[in-house]
Amino acid sequence: MTRQPIRHRIHLLRLEWPLLVSIATTVLFLVFGNVWLADLSHPQWFGVMLAWLFGAIFVSAFAVVRHAEALAVRLGEPYGTLVLTLSMSGMEMMMITAVMYSGASESSLARDTMFAIVMIVLNGLAGASLLLGGLRYHEQIYNLYGANAFLAVLLPLAVLALVLPSFTQSSPGPTLAPLQSSFLIVMSVGLYGVFLAIQTVSHRDYFVAPAAGIQRNSTAEDVHAGLHVDSTAYHTVLLLGYAVPIVLLAKQIATPIDYGIRVLGAPPALGGLLVAVLILSPESLAAVRAALANQLQRSINLALGTALTSISLTVPAVLIIGFLTDKTIILGLDPANIVLLLLSLVIAMLTYALERTNVLLGAVHLLLFLAYLMLIFQR
Repeated sequence: MTRQPIRHRIHLLRLEWPLLVSIATTVLFLVFGNVWLADLSHPQWFGVMLAWLFGAIFVSAFAVVRHAEALAVRLGEPYGTLVLTLSMSGMEMMMITAVMYSGASESSLARDTMFAIVMIVLNGLAGASLLLGGLRYHEQIYNLYGANAFLAVLLPLAVLALVLPSFTQSSPGPTLAPLQSSFLIVMSVGLYGVFLAIQTVSHRDYFVAPAAGIQRNSTAEDVHAGLHVDSTAYHTVLLLGYAVPIVLLAKQIATPIDYGIRVLGAPPALGGLLVAVLILSPESLAAVRAALANQLQRSINLALGTALTSISLTVPAVLIIGFLTDKTIILGLDPANIVLLLLSLVIAMLTYALERTNVLLGAVHLLLFLAYLMLIFQR
């Protein structure tokens, strides 16, 4: 009778080894980080520091997604996807705020990261999911009402947060005046609150796959195959346990990233892209797996939900930090990225205006994602 609990504990210890790596890395860098990161002029040392921090955050992010997916199984849809998107956006928000608190008096990190996340999930992630799903199943179906609900909130918030500041005249540069910032904070939180009520209470059926889409091909893999599911409390505690080191290490990894961009003469927007990749890689894998398992609804919920949650929560957070720390928060995009953002939103509206998706739609989104990557390095 005692062997089974012992085996279970050993299994959990093997499964949660990333937590030991995260905690050990966090403690070491909190104690020695200032010394280790003081001089990064030696390429080997710079590579070791960047790889160590990147790897620790990366495995922790994958663990966060793993526990969020387990909670998704426990809670069911749409709560499961909501937990996952909130987890990712919460990490993004905390990483940005941690870096901003110790950064310069002017910050574009939030803008660059939010724009990178929107481009990755709206074009890269959605494009890969639609393309791979289309190649395997020819056509896939999803709930049209849910996708339109996401876009109805995402479109105005994205334009108000990332486009409007480039055209306002009450403050210098692509920024917002205090009254405008306050309005955007209230509007972002208010609209997202209404959306959550729709998603979780009054119109939950909008975000669940239609009945015809539930019958999957017999050869499709289960999106949750091999996932260890325990109690809700267990996964909640460990999700938070993995998220805390990510936040504490965010300030540490900002130093080698900034140094590398400065030495290489790379564009500053590359920093936002790297932060977004760190956050989104595990979730992107989960979304693509869902599409390959013919669960396109879950893939769309993850992609559009992450973009919406990112803007809805990060914009108010960074603007409030700007008020508290007297930092200038740069939100507005330059003309080239404005065109790309608006084009991406228009294509998304066309894509999710159809009840069936195919390879062509995925290819179009991937093309826009490649255009985003090109514009980072060449204007």
